[in-house]
Amino acid sequence: MTSSKPSRPWIKPAAACALVLALGGIGYTAFNKGTPAPNVTFISISGDKISTESLRGKVVMVNFWATSCVTCVKEMPQMVETYNKYKGQGLEFVAVAMQYDPPNYVLNFTETRKLPFKVAIDSAGDIAKQFGDVSLTPTTFVIDKNGKIIKQYVGEPDFPTLHKLLEKELAS
Repeated sequence: MTSSKPSRPWIKPAAACALVLALGGIGYTAFNKGTPAPNVTFISISGDKISTESLRGKVVMVNFWATSCVTCVKEMPQMVETYNKYKGQGLEFVAVAMQYDPPNYVLNFTETRKLPFKVAIDSAGDIAKQFGDVSLTPTTFVIDKNGKIIKQYVGEPDFPTLHKLLEKELAS
């Protein structure tokens, strides 16, 4: 007798972040260096509206993450350190929780970890779509002062290299 169940279970969101290394980033739309960042408006968990247009003149990191993503949780302390190190030089940071992440989990994570930067929830998935249909977490974009994407990381970035990039962009 054959089973009506699928032979392979669907990958759960928590497992998606583990696939980043295994797949080497396959399955995402890469932006070319210098591609304009999409014109989107993030809604922070405190209700503030932040548009990419309003962030012009600053170097911006946009980090797509989820509370169920092991790599996201692991890298978050270093993201906090990076933000704290460079915020006084003009770095802005928006952590965008994925559509499938329960808002109460995001709020709890933000409060218990005392995340110092803006945290938004992509409740409809529109922001991830506009950033090239982001589905793997963590995915981080670095945007220059002119609103152009200069780097996209899928998976945890090499933080010393990221810091060099930020220092170069913040000094320009």
